[in-house]
Amino acid sequence: MRVIFMGTPEFAVESLRAIVDAGYVVPLVVTTPDRQKGRGLKTIQSDVKRFALERGLEVATPESLKDPGFEQLVRSKSPDVICVVAFRILPESIFSIPSRGSFNLHASLLPKYRGAAPINWALINGETESGVTTFFLRRTVDTGSMILQRRVTIDPETTAGELHDVLMSVGAEAVVETLGLIERDAVEPRIQDDTQATPAPKIFRDDCRIEWDLPAERVHDFIRGLSPHPGAFTHRGGTMVKVLRSRSVVEAVADQTMTGDASDTHPGALSSDGRRLFVECRSSRLEVLIVQPEGRRAMSAEEYLRGRPVTPGERFE
Repeated sequence: MRVIFMGTPEFAVESLRAIVDAGYVVPLVVTTPDRQKGRGLKTIQSDVKRFALERGLEVATPESLKDPGFEQLVRSKSPDVICVVAFRILPESIFSIPSRGSFNLHASLLPKYRGAAPINWALINGETESGVTTFFLRRTVDTGSMILQRRVTIDPETTAGELHDVLMSVGAEAVVETLGLIERDAVEPRIQDDTQATPAPKIFRDDCRIEWDLPAERVHDFIRGLSPHPGAFTHRGGTMVKVLRSRSVVEAVADQTMTGDASDTHPGALSSDGRRLFVECRSSRLEVLIVQPEGRRAMSAEEYLRGRPVTPGERFE
């Protein structure tokens, strides 16, 4: 079976690797154009392009998916299937070409978390379960008939980066299984229940500011849902600080020798025993474990406190 693959980031590479290793013919890989980055404007290829070239696969990087020349190229490859993983929205003129259809791998249990950032929003909302879904493409994004789903349990301390890696591997297995179902004409598609749909829109920098006037559990979920990228942030004395890992405090800490005002329950108030850093939230306290001060690398709270100990009245804002 001939499979055209379309994807861009690291998340998609594992699926392409699985397709190739499973023995499917991949006549074309489609990804985003090279971009220039840094002071030297170094040319950067997408993760998918680098892998495809290593495997000797033909790569196309169209500026526009509606370019007639691109459509002609896709048709010339006579694909049985197009597989899409973390790519752009395909026009119908492209996804209708394959004889056996086009499908997408999405990092959520559809119809929950339709959109660009399903992993982040699942964690921000405190979900205890996630997974992947493969579904046939249709005009409206993330709404096509589902082919299969694979579920994973989310640990309360799991970060977005960690869940990304789990779903990347589970997703690759789901992609190969989906191709097998299509090849055997064994797909039993299920229509999505639109009444159960939830959004997972793209996250912008302004969405990442921590609101300390929330319960510690919600702040914790917000932090891990944005870790390591783009990173939930706050400010201390006018300097931005990203908080990359935290935990809700369940043990008593009042009997420890603390700096700062441990009795100050105003949201954002800081206290420390010299090694551990605590922040007051609404009616509860959060321990900050890993931070990244502006312009510096990520570090433990203990290391951060060595360079900037807490003084009375300080707070994250």
